[in-house]
Amino acid sequence: MTLRDSLLPLPPLTGTKPIEWLIAQAPVDYEAAVAAMDVRAQAIAAGTAGELVWLVEHPPLYTAGTGTKPTEILDARFPLFQTGRGGQTTYHGPGQRVAYAMLDLKRRGADVRRYVATLEEWIIRTVAAFGIDGARREDRIGVWVSRPDKGEGHEDKIAALGIRVKQWVTLHGIAVNVAPDLRHFAGIVPCGVQDARYGVTSLADLGVRIAMAEFDTALRKEFEAMFGAADQTVGSTKNSPSVAPRVLTSASAASR
Repeated sequence: MTLRDSLLPLPPLTGTKPIEWLIAQAPVDYEAAVAAMDVRAQAIAAGTAGELVWLVEHPPLYTAGTGTKPTEILDARFPLFQTGRGGQTTYHGPGQRVAYAMLDLKRRGADVRRYVATLEEWIIRTVAAFGIDGARREDRIGVWVSRPDKGEGHEDKIAALGIRVKQWVTLHGIAVNVAPDLRHFAGIVPCGVQDARYGVTSLADLGVRIAMAEFDTALRKEFEAMFGAADQTVGSTKNSPSVAPRVLTSASAASR
């Protein structure tokens, strides 16, 4: 049995309610997203709200994780946000599917390392549904695709991940490049990887041109295989997920 096989999947305890699956219907402001995640995570920890996966796209921006170095910012052509997640510098923008996962790890073994490995496997299985062979690397976070067309040893990152865990509830999550403008990554050193053999790619760059909704369908299918059942909610809000439907306005107010 490989290490990966021993870590996966990561289902909840028996009797846990399905995870809410919310898809934003418009671009989401980054600061509003972080504030909304904090509100929801606190409610999950308090037992007043259920787990949530929130799918969004952001306007073009850069985020700096707790491991970011100043040399990673080459050209701050877009707003730069400091964030509490782990990892280094990354780009978010239209055409990239960001999935914010607010899950209670106490219900899932309280193992952060296992959780990160399961996130990576979720991405790998999702892109495999479109014929892309993604892989994890011990020395580089994220999911990578071999690019022999660019030269021996060349690989491109197709997805990034960065998390924060507070009271055993996860925040932040993954970002998969479906069809973003890859030129926007030139303003940073993505995730601090300086080696010229390693770049960024997307499904579209690899010849897979699909609608975001089609990608979301595969993403949800593989999520359920790894983490358990999800119950989709219509994404009627533009900026923030609800703590619970009846107090949606409270969560929205906290996000502004």
